[in-house]
Amino acid sequence: MTVLELTDVDTYYGNSHVLHGVSLDLAEGEVVALLGRNGAGKTTTMRSIMGVTPPRRGTITYRGEGLVGLSPNEINARGIGLVPEDRRVFPTLTVHENVVLAHKLAADPRPVEEMYDLFPVLDDLRTSRARNLSGGEQQMLSVARALVQRPSLLLLDEPTEGLAPVIVDDLQAMLHDVVSQDVTVLLSEQNVHFAFDLATRGYVIDTGSIVFEGSIEDLRERDDLLEQYLAVTPEEVA
Repeated sequence: MTVLELTDVDTYYGNSHVLHGVSLDLAEGEVVALLGRNGAGKTTTMRSIMGVTPPRRGTITYRGEGLVGLSPNEINARGIGLVPEDRRVFPTLTVHENVVLAHKLAADPRPVEEMYDLFPVLDDLRTSRARNLSGGEQQMLSVARALVQRPSLLLLDEPTEGLAPVIVDDLQAMLHDVVSQDVTVLLSEQNVHFAFDLATRGYVIDTGSIVFEGSIEDLRERDDLLEQYLAVTPEEVA
């Protein structure tokens, strides 16, 4: 069953045409990667889905229902959770207060304690202010805030950006537990290794246009795409 479908989406920032006819889809239970360099259009795609920067043309449907024209809160209430690239945790609230607030805003939330089971690092930081957390800890908190609302579709926008390699490894291990549960995931990433480990299918976007769609295994074999659009060599992803 198709959960999310974008068809010929054109999105602008003012007069700047950013997305050019973007089409993609996700089936139930899939983990799909949206790959590309910085500025390729990954975050704008996420913002278009969530209604933060609505498209001027094209359609976005979620479980057969059109999303274009709905507010971000209305889209979130339909079961789509976004973990934005800048994390956006509440800095003056504690870890626990951040999770509890997200829990209270959800119609059918998961138990708060489940988030500490998924992210044991946060369990020891319950009373810490979010502003005092490391970048990796804030990212885990951002994911926990989204998951506690029990989304059926999770949008992860550049989750490894700015994180040290050892923290990326920890986050990767925890996200394996997340994606093994009943949630469909669209992951935008520059970190090809991270994305290839989690996703089974991928899209490559460049200057706002999709230039590849296929399985991760097929993408591994496309030396031209890896080097031209993702700045990695075939040996690096072998």
